[in-house]
Amino acid sequence: MTPTDSAASAASANSANGPRSDPALAEYLAFAHELADAAASCTLPLFRSRMAVDDKSAGRDVAQPALRYDPVTEADRRAEAAMRERIAARYPQHGILGEEHGRVAGQTPWTWVLDPVDGTRAFISGLPLWGTLIALNDGTRPVLGIMDQPFTGERFHGDGRAAMLRRAGHEERLSSSACETLADATVMCTTPQMYADEADWNAFQRVAQQARLLRYGGDCYAYCMVAAGHVDAVVEAGLQPYDVQALIPIIEGAGGVMTDWNGGDAQQGGRVVASANPRLHARILATLRAGS
Repeated sequence: MTPTDSAASAASANSANGPRSDPALAEYLAFAHELADAAASCTLPLFRSRMAVDDKSAGRDVAQPALRYDPVTEADRRAEAAMRERIAARYPQHGILGEEHGRVAGQTPWTWVLDPVDGTRAFISGLPLWGTLIALNDGTRPVLGIMDQPFTGERFHGDGRAAMLRRAGHEERLSSSACETLADATVMCTTPQMYADEADWNAFQRVAQQARLLRYGGDCYAYCMVAAGHVDAVVEAGLQPYDVQALIPIIEGAGGVMTDWNGGDAQQGGRVVASANPRLHARILATLRAGS
């Protein structure tokens, strides 16, 4: 174990009783930016190119409509491989969980959670609403996250206490909106197809019908718009850990709340709500439960 890993492991063990080691977290954040750069060198040259697209759902019996076509490209595979190679070289004791290449168990609590192209459907459609998601989980929860959109030059990052947007060599602190009512809220969801369960769809519709504005699309970009104060909530279902873990420290760092539909931990995915502030979050959760 490296000296940094030793200090970080001690910080993780004491996270319930006190603050984490900021120097260790700062080091890990700097490394996460290196991972984002490596991923961008793989994804950006292929964006809006004529590339082959494979269907990961081919030959599978997929009940969820949104997954009946599950595209993957060389951009996904190369970007994740590039990040994994760097993690293995710098922090060989750490675990890795990635969408394309699965899980590698670590020898410490720390796990890097990677989605090389969150929003592959947007990617292959030429829409700049995809991003690379990088999270570091301390064995209890994700403690830092990055969403990088290299085509627009935007990189969002957070540690649960602050959230930042890095763009054109400058950084600005993000703050989510003060909207407290659905009647005033802009709500987003990537696709209605993610609601395979009729009860979940009806619950989502209760929220959507009360919102001032409903927009579909966005994938990880929509969550970052919550952190930036332009969107007030994202309500989704059928998500995976690598879809959400990088986004939780960004949302929370901007002042927002991100939980499952019962108000519990969202880090394993499933049904997720990200809201701009606690009061709006409570109202959305109550609306989702209203028919149960």
